[in-house]
Amino acid sequence: MKSAYEIAMGRLEAESPGAHLNDEQKERIAAIEAKCRADIAAKELLLQAEIAKARATGATEELSQIQRQLADEIRRFEEKRDREKEAVRAQS
Repeated sequence: MKSAYEIAMGRLEAESPGAHLNDEQKERIAAIEAKCRADIAAKELLLQAEIAKARATGATEELSQIQRQLADEIRRFEEKRDREKEAVRAQS
């Protein structure tokens, strides 16, 4: 007898079948993820020095501007990552 979870998963699969990716697509998606993480880490390292400097000098306006910039950059990297991953998935 199936559990409620198995029944729900079966219905979900029937409504919108999951994309089955081949090995090349999985590798490309993993590379996209790794590049995004590296880009974000590089930007964080670059701006952390500026954030520390703004904190040390008490420049709250500059600090908030740098933090907004960092958040915007992270969002931009993540949006690019999602577009690239979707393009890979669409090639199936």
